[in-house]
This record gives sequence, C-alpha cells and structure tokens, in this order.
Amino acid sequence: MRLRYFLNIFFVVFCLLLLSGCSTKEEATVIKFSSWGSESEVRILRPLIAEFEEKNPDIKIEFIHIPKNYFQKLHLLFASNLAPDVIFVNNINGIIYADAGLFEDLSPYLEASEGTDREDFFENSLKAFTYNDKLYALPRDVSNIVVFYNKDIFSRCGVEPPYEEWTFEDFLEKSKALVNSKSCSQKWAVGFDERAVFWLPFLWSNGGGILSEDLEKIIIAEEASVEGLEFYSDLRNKYHLAPSDAQKGSLSNSQLFKHGDIAMQISGRWSVPFFRKNLDFDWDIVPFPSSKRGSVVDVDASGWGISAGSKYKEQAWRFVEFMASEEAVKKMTSSGLIIPARVSVAKSELFLDTKQKPAGSKYFVTAIDTGIPTPANKNYQEILDILDKRIELLFSGKKQAKEVIDKELEAELSELLE
Repeated sequence: MRLRYFLNIFFVVFCLLLLSGCSTKEEATVIKFSSWGSESEVRILRPLIAEFEEKNPDIKIEFIHIPKNYFQKLHLLFASNLAPDVIFVNNINGIIYADAGLFEDLSPYLEASEGTDREDFFENSLKAFTYNDKLYALPRDVSNIVVFYNKDIFSRCGVEPPYEEWTFEDFLEKSKALVNSKSCSQKWAVGFDERAVFWLPFLWSNGGGILSEDLEKIIIAEEASVEGLEFYSDLRNKYHLAPSDAQKGSLSNSQLFKHGDIAMQISGRWSVPFFRKNLDFDWDIVPFPSSKRGSVVDVDASGWGISAGSKYKEQAWRFVEFMASEEAVKKMTSSGLIIPARVSVAKSELFLDTKQKPAGSKYFVTAIDTGIPTPANKNYQEILDILDKRIELLFSGKKQAKEVIDKELEAELSELLE
C-alpha cells in the first residue's frame, strides 16, 4: 500500500512537471523604443508595434513616448546608461550622438538585409544620417520647405499665382502686388518666422549658409549669406509685407494663413493635416523660389537608430527594418503628415493623390533632389543660439544684416568648428 501510495505521488508530480514544461514559453526579449510625436502620431505607431509583436512573438516592444523635451530627456538616459535600444531621431540632433559613438552603424545591417532595398531610399535622406561614412539611422521621412498659398486671395487681388520656376524677384513682386492692390485689402503677403529652418533656404538658394556643406568653414558672413538674410528681413522691415511680432500677437503663421491675414506661408508637410481640416478656401503649394544657386531647401530626415550599447541589436534591427518597410511607411504616410523617405511611397498615388489638397504634392518630392541636408556639427545648436541673439536685432528692424553679421561673429562661430 505504501509503495503504491508513493508511486501515485510520483506519477502526479511527474505529470505536473511535464505539463508545466509543455506550457512554458521562452520569455520574449524586451526592446525599448523611444519617440516623440503627437497623439495622432501615437495612434499610428501603436498598431504598428502590435503588428510587429504579432509577427515576432519572441520580441516585446516597450514604447517610451516622450512628447516634450525629447532630446533633453534622451541626454539623461544616455548619461545614466539607460538609453533605449531603438531611438527615433532626426539628423540635426542625432549628429551629437553619432559623434560620441552612441549609435550603431547600420550600414552592414542594411547591406545584409534581404527585405530592405537601399535604392528605395532617397539618397539625400541617407546622406542626412551619414556621419564619418557610417549610417547611424534608417530614415522614415524627409522634411523640407515649400510655399503654401491662398488661391482665392491671389484671384481676388488680380495677381497671377506663383508658379514652379519663380524667383526671389517674382516672390517680392507678387508680395508687393498683393499688399498694394487697390482691388483688395490684403493685410500681409507672407508670414514671418525667426527660426533658422525658415530663413536658411534664402541663404542656401543665394549661395550662402551658416556652415559649409563639408562642415569645415563658417560662411554666414559671406556676401551671399548676408544678402539672403537682408532679403528675408526686408520682407518685414523694409517693405512691410510680413507682420511684426507685435502685429501677430499670439497668432501663429498657420492661424494667420487660416484667417486670410497672410496670402502665403513658408512651411513644410507637417502643416498639411491642419490645413486639410481647417481651411475653407482654395489653396495649394509651389516650390520655394530660386536665386543664384536655384531653389535650395533643407532635406532633413527623421528615422530610427540603434543604441551602440544595446544588448539586443539583432532584435532591434528587426524592429527598425519592420518600421522602415514599405507597408509601414505607407500607413504613416496616409496621415498626410510626412514626406516618406522611400521613393516607391513618395512617388505613389498614396502621396501624390491630386484628389486631396495640396494638388502640388509632387513639389515636396522634387525639392528632395535639389535640396541639401542641413550642414550641422555637434555644436550646431550652440551656433544657432549665438546667431539667434545677433539676428534678433536684424529681424526687429534695429540693424541691417551687414551690421549684425560681421567678422567678429564669424570668428566666434569658427571656434565651434570641429
């Protein structure tokens, strides 16, 4: 009896162990992924993450959403050795981490990939994320500048609307005609923004800039740069074609455009969802006007990098590759928010759909070939901070461009070259 009792106990324990072993699954690898983004962007991201996890049951994504002060918080994570495995980044800020060797070189991964074709990415988008011949992020989208315009205002004022190959001179003449027209009472022709991303195309198109493209020289004091800054400043301070800060009050340029207070707004693809939803007039876009060098705007990129310190680089690459896939990028493109870095998506009906505004979406794409990634080094933000203080005197109408951009400034900025 006692033997049978022990045998029964042994059998029960054996079965429980067997069942336990059969039901145990290998624990999934947790990949930490950080990104900024509005709630509308997050609503697109979460289903994509869920789809990836379904297709890759051995990986679990821990999504770290940082909607504000993203790069300040990312600095702290890196400093604390808590950096996410996959990091959404842009090329302006990403250069800091790339210079410090904190990003994995993705070139070998991309070359070995059978599912991701390098040729399907705009070359300038890859160039934006290349530092010291290493690809430190795979691009999701590109960002650039075009001119949005109110077709109804141009028609009402009897001014020919802007066109594809217009120049700085055309831009100025049309702006003057809008404001000075006796057939309409148009407040201003164009919005004005003091951030560098909006005035740099005036310098680049004129043959100038802040940093040379090889990052070896400060060129803000060169004649072409000073002329470009003067042209932009004159729109507000000499010709009064753009509102001052006091005249704008608390209104953004997008709000001024919505209310019809300005006929044109220099902006990017990020404005499209808001305009589609809120504008009740006819509108479209045209390329940024051209000058001595042509029409040259930024071709900056946002995308996914992998932390060099990640313990799970193979799994992290699988996630990056999935997020950069044609199907995933299509889903993000459908929001109207981004210019896809994939050529196949950017040149598809999904993006170029002329049934939706703007009808001229093709100009977001053509600008990629004629533009340049913003030349930036690891001290670029410090360079901008110094410039902002100087240029404030220009944009407020207190001084001329040649007075604020001088050899002393050039020497100060040159100390921040690497």
